[in-house]
Amino acid sequence: MADAGRILIVGGGIAGLSLAIALRRAGAAPELVERSPAWPAVGAGIVLHANAVRALRALGVGEAIEAASAPLPRWGFFDQQGRQLCETDLTDLWREVGPCRAITRIRLQEILLTAAARVPCRLGVALTGLTQHGHRASVTFADESAGEYDLVVGADGINSTVRRLAISPLPPQYANTMIWRSIISARPPGTDNMMHFTGERSFFGLIPVEDGRTYGFAGLVGDRFDDPPVGRLERLRQRFGGFGGPVPAYLAALQRDEQIHFGPVEWVELGCWHSGRVVLIGDAAHAAPPHMAEGGAMAIEDALVLAQLLHGADTAADGLGRYQARRRPRVQWVQQQSRLAAKSGSLPLATRYAALREHGDQMLRDRYQPLIQIP
Repeated sequence: MADAGRILIVGGGIAGLSLAIALRRAGAAPELVERSPAWPAVGAGIVLHANAVRALRALGVGEAIEAASAPLPRWGFFDQQGRQLCETDLTDLWREVGPCRAITRIRLQEILLTAAARVPCRLGVALTGLTQHGHRASVTFADESAGEYDLVVGADGINSTVRRLAISPLPPQYANTMIWRSIISARPPGTDNMMHFTGERSFFGLIPVEDGRTYGFAGLVGDRFDDPPVGRLERLRQRFGGFGGPVPAYLAALQRDEQIHFGPVEWVELGCWHSGRVVLIGDAAHAAPPHMAEGGAMAIEDALVLAQLLHGADTAADGLGRYQARRRPRVQWVQQQSRLAAKSGSLPLATRYAALREHGDQMLRDRYQPLIQIP
């Protein structure tokens, strides 16, 4: 594989594990470190649009994903009371690319971990230092160990340490939305497809996942604020109690504050994703608001493309440049469209309802059309 030599992957989430699998399949022998003492599965559920499923098939885990996820044949938008505004046939939209699925993040993590079992991994190891000299990158870790690598890959998420140390010190930018995510062990009536309810500077989504469970997410558009864990469930019910359809049944099925993950929606936009022998993938390089549900897909695609280009490059540096040139247009489209969708939450409700009724299906098809092509 070119002169990539010793490769360190920093981060054991979707991006890092996908790259570990892809590099191993390409004949490399990467190492992986993860700062958390246990394998992270941040969030609750994840939508796998057909391009994500296609990428997971390329990693060799397609059958496992199909067996462990729920199908998503349609995506409907509704007003706050639960009246349908528009609907898109996702099977028709993606056609030959394949189906859309949904899965809990924990189950997806388990599948990727199984596929990456032969990659040396160290948990509870945080990166504390990163310097470059010549064709090598020197790293130090919180456990006082150190090493030299021919390539360091930052797959460590939106608050990437690798990005801060080697690429850019700028923090993620707030996308003007706070979001709550959770899973219930039930399927409220009518939630066999993706459902998105839109209210006044607010929204609520319901998505079926495996084993008869349902993934729910709720968002408020506005300034950043904190929502402490104690009492979070009751406050969630109060904030979104005006939503209709199956939302009340979902909220009633939640049982504990600890079920609900809360945080800001943020995004990252960089001029360059690599420097010397350091490169970023996934959210570390280009996090976007979740309104297209493409963050996981972009991370997995990044991993596949980077592994492929490193394998075929004369030098690792050449492979990194080609990686960014190939991935940037696709990622920029997702970032742009995701931010537009996020900003629409600030529009008057009547304006949004009218746009969805008249153009919703076509807008969604136009948004995903460029992603039908192989990355």
